[in-house]
Amino acid sequence: QVQLVESGGGLVQAGGSLRLSCAASGGTVRNYRMAWFRQAPGKEREFVAGLAWKGGNIDYADSVKGRFTISRDDVKNTLYLQMNSLKPEDTAVYYCAARSLVGEYVYWGQGTQVTISS
Repeated sequence: QVQLVESGGGLVQAGGSLRLSCAASGGTVRNYRMAWFRQAPGKEREFVAGLAWKGGNIDYADSVKGRFTISRDDVKNTLYLQMNSLKPEDTAVYYCAARSLVGEYVYWGQGTQVTISS
């Protein structure tokens, strides 16, 4: 059973940066696909960025391409999301998720709040 714990959220001004972390425990994620999702108030949860833990297959939502970077640290078993040039519309609860290479995301963190002020 994989547990995911996000951290790094906060309140920043538009144009600023934040780095989110997602620490994985309880099992190896080496054969998993990991991703970041977000959910803004009154909106459905949406995909932000994802990667295959073993490497490659990195993709981003169009709304964050060129501003966000997803990465992972194999030693620390931690997934990151570097967010630059933040906009008020990036305000949301950000979730880390994991799944096997096929199927739906079944492991989810509790979320971390990101608020961008204009």
